[in-house]
Amino acid sequence: MIELDGATGEGGGQILRSALTLSTLTSQPFRIKNIRRHRPKPGLQPQHLQCVQAAGAICRAHLDGNKLNSTQLIFEPGAVLPGEYRFDIGTAGATALVLQTIFLPLSFASTSSHVIITGGTHVPWSPCYDYLELQWLPFMKRLGFDAELQLVQAGFYPKGGGKIVAKIHPAETLSSLQITNRGKLKTIQGISAYANLNRQVAERQVNQARLVLRDHEMEAAIRIKEWPSPGINTMMLLMAVFEHSLSCHFALGARGKPAEKVATESAESLLNFLSSSGVFDEYLADQLLLPLAIAKGDSVFKTPQITQHLLTNIEVIRAFMNTEIAVEGNLGEEGVVRLRGVNLKPGR
Repeated sequence: MIELDGATGEGGGQILRSALTLSTLTSQPFRIKNIRRHRPKPGLQPQHLQCVQAAGAICRAHLDGNKLNSTQLIFEPGAVLPGEYRFDIGTAGATALVLQTIFLPLSFASTSSHVIITGGTHVPWSPCYDYLELQWLPFMKRLGFDAELQLVQAGFYPKGGGKIVAKIHPAETLSSLQITNRGKLKTIQGISAYANLNRQVAERQVNQARLVLRDHEMEAAIRIKEWPSPGINTMMLLMAVFEHSLSCHFALGARGKPAEKVATESAESLLNFLSSSGVFDEYLADQLLLPLAIAKGDSVFKTPQITQHLLTNIEVIRAFMNTEIAVEGNLGEEGVVRLRGVNLKPGR
C-alpha cells in the first residue's frame, strides 16, 4: 500500500485527487494522512469527499475514512467499470475537480460512460466549466482522449445547483506533447456571461475588457452568453489563440464586485501571461502532468510559472509510477517541464 502525507508541499486537495486517479488507473491501493493539512478547513470537505466517492464508485473500491472532515483515508481500488454515473456534491463544490478525478480512469474503460455532476460550475479556486470546454478538453483531445462536455446550468458560490454532463469514450494510444514555443498570437476571443442579471452587466464587462486590451493595441471578439442558473453571477473569459497553443484566463463576479473589475481581472491575467514565454497557463501545466505521465513517449512544455502545486503533483505521480520528470527553473518563475510517459495500457 502506497503511503502519502497530505501535508506534503502545498498541502491541498490536489494530492488527494491525483492519488485517487492514479490508484484507480494502476490498481494500487493507498493510505493518506493529514488530508488538506495546510488549508483553513483541513480534512475532506464536500467536494473532496465527492471526489473520493466518485473514484470509489467507478471501480467499486474499498474505502475507510470517507466521511466529512476526515483527515485520513484508505482507498483500495477494483477494476474500472464504465456506465451511467450521477454525482451530487450537495454544495457549490467544484464539479470540474470531480470530473478531472475520474476522467482518466473512465477513458481507459472498455466502453463509453455517461457522467452527470451537480454542484458548482463557476466557483473560486477551480477551473470553471468554460475553461474545461475551451482549454482543458482541446488539449486532452490533442493527446488522444475522446469526450464531449455540456453545461446544463451554471452553479455559483454559495448556492451551487449547477450541472455538467460528460460523455467519456475509450481512449486509443495517447500521444506525447512537445511544445516550447506557442507561436504568433492569432486572435483573442472571449465570453462575457451572466445569469439572472440585466444583460447590461455583461455588456459592461465586454466594454471594459476591450478598453484594457486596446491600451495594449489588442482587439478581442467577445460573445455574450446568458446562462440558466439557480444563482446570480457573471463571468469574463478571454482566450488567446496562438499558432501552436491557446490559453484561457477568466474572472468571476461576486456580490458587490463591479462588472468592470471582473473584466479587468480577466484582461490583466491574459496580459500577464502574454508577457511571459509560457505555452499555456500554469494551471493547465499542472493538469496535463498526469495524462502525459501515462502517455507514450517524451513530452516537454514551457510553463509561465513553476508552482508549488506543480511540484507537489510531480511527487504524487512518482509515488505511483516510475516516470521520469524533470523541471528546469526556479519556483515562482518560468520553467520547462520534461517527462517520459509510461505508456499505460487499458487494464493495467
